[in-house]
Amino acid sequence: MRSSNSRPSRVGVNPFMHELKFTLTEKIQIGLMSVTVFPVRLLLVSFFMLLAWPFAFTASLRRSDYVVEPQSWWRRFADLCLRVIMRALWFCGGFHWIKVKGERAPSSEVPILTAAPHSSYFDAIPVTMNMCSIVAKLESRSIPVWGTLISYIRPVFVFRSDQDSRRKTVQEIKRRAQSGGEWPQIMIFPEGTCTNRSGLIFFKAGAFIPGLPVQPVVLRYPNKLDTVTWTWQGPGAFKILWLTLCQPHNPMEIEYLPIYTPSSDERGNPGLFANNVRKLMAKALELPLTDLSFDDREISLSHGPLSIHDYSSLLEFHQLVCRLGLRAGRTDAVLEEQARRARKLQGDALSLEDFAQFLNLPVTDTLAQVHSLFHQRDGEIDTRHFVIALSTVHRPLKSMETLKLSFKMYESEENGDVLKEELAAILEIMLGVKEVELSGLVLALGGSETAKITYDELNHFIEQQPNFVHDYLQFENHPRKLCVDRPKSYNGRSHNKDD
Repeated sequence: MRSSNSRPSRVGVNPFMHELKFTLTEKIQIGLMSVTVFPVRLLLVSFFMLLAWPFAFTASLRRSDYVVEPQSWWRRFADLCLRVIMRALWFCGGFHWIKVKGERAPSSEVPILTAAPHSSYFDAIPVTMNMCSIVAKLESRSIPVWGTLISYIRPVFVFRSDQDSRRKTVQEIKRRAQSGGEWPQIMIFPEGTCTNRSGLIFFKAGAFIPGLPVQPVVLRYPNKLDTVTWTWQGPGAFKILWLTLCQPHNPMEIEYLPIYTPSSDERGNPGLFANNVRKLMAKALELPLTDLSFDDREISLSHGPLSIHDYSSLLEFHQLVCRLGLRAGRTDAVLEEQARRARKLQGDALSLEDFAQFLNLPVTDTLAQVHSLFHQRDGEIDTRHFVIALSTVHRPLKSMETLKLSFKMYESEENGDVLKEELAAILEIMLGVKEVELSGLVLALGGSETAKITYDELNHFIEQQPNFVHDYLQFENHPRKLCVDRPKSYNGRSHNKDD
């Protein structure tokens, strides 16, 4: 599998990973702060959160979820108290002063604020400063204390158990945005997830579907030691809280950019609208654009003995199949059926038109791009390669299931084995690499150059070799050297290169 020459990959640093490294001085500082300042700050933060609860609870009583009532004097008083209490809470957490650039437009002029990059639960600071609404999952309403505070700001709740949730959420955002300022502003984080601020990932279209002006809001945390980032792979929620409260000061910058009014083309194309706003915000942040989305996170974080080594081509493939509508409804059963049909072809190569018929799709430019990603034989591809890639991006955390599915398409009926060349083709696609060399694996298994292998044999071998890819495979641009001078049978002993 290869990357398209028409669109270079711009992945760069994985935005879903965050690794903290401390100097000796920082370790000493954290140790001292942990037994002195941290307990006091945690106590004060907890106190102010509990203090905010009765105001939020009282102000939310008998309030409709669908109609905005006139603000009575006591509700305005509760709102003022909550703003003061929440600012005191953040102050006690080390956010002593928060630099604000630009000016926030009123809700009557701009109903939606788009904030990025979204990298931490501390991004709630601008929300509490302005008491904006947010988009939140319904389950957050049941969180003790914090759930009441969330309910107070009148969020757009997402019912994840409802299959029609996305459409209903977009409809509610649109309804509020078109109220002429009657509802509070909605602050939306269009990335849809937390990243490490190394770049801006693709924006979801929800904030841009109404086709109304938006005000971009960029967030910065200039601390030398980044303790606030909370993403998919890295420190957990409590560790982030502990480390942040152990910093003498946590600076934050909030910048309100000029209002962005969509053109007629952008109003009719929310994706174009979202991408143009993303470019504007990336320029203000001096960050690169990253060709990743929320749906790509598992691909970029794959793990296990056959984890994806280079995910650039697989990410491009994934984005294309999403555009074809092949991601929706993709189940293991559907993959099994496609694998069965691909096996029946016995490796027969398919032209673009035959490939379209195989998928029951019309011939389009997007389908042609998918077809071109695979190795061509006179303009035709082996459909088994497509099924392997589809399984890899559908369940990147279950690589052994993809390997088993792949064997079903290639194995002989007599012995259930596959040729070395066929296994190399399978692994090239699963790992996202080129020209896999299996001589190390063949040596380790005691086979010949024309060796064959069954799934059970390979599965058992991999179970005994946690560093299987590192120790037994070689491929183009592999950063490590292959070690085959002392092949070992799969007997469970540790493999020591220094013996």
